[in-house]
Amino acid sequence: MTDDEEIVRITAWVRGRVQGVGFRWWVRSRALELGLAGSAANLGDGRVEVVAEGPRSRCLRLLELLDGDAPGRPGKVTGVVERWSEPRGEGPGFLER
Repeated sequence: MTDDEEIVRITAWVRGRVQGVGFRWWVRSRALELGLAGSAANLGDGRVEVVAEGPRSRCLRLLELLDGDAPGRPGKVTGVVERWSEPRGEGPGFLER
């Protein structure tokens, strides 16, 4: 298994205008397209927490979409903080919480 195929877990905290604009739905759609499992949840401080598990290369791509200038992404992202960790075996699918 190459490093790109290694199964990893990423937790990303996205700040900006990301609540009430369809951002979690957009994240879910991108994650499912990438074949990732996990969730996107609104936090009380206005951020969205994204948890994803899958191949490292696909998690990196999701992170690029979260932090970059992705076409069609709702809201406005002003920053992303990430933490990589060992996978915990997220169930299938990607949930909006």
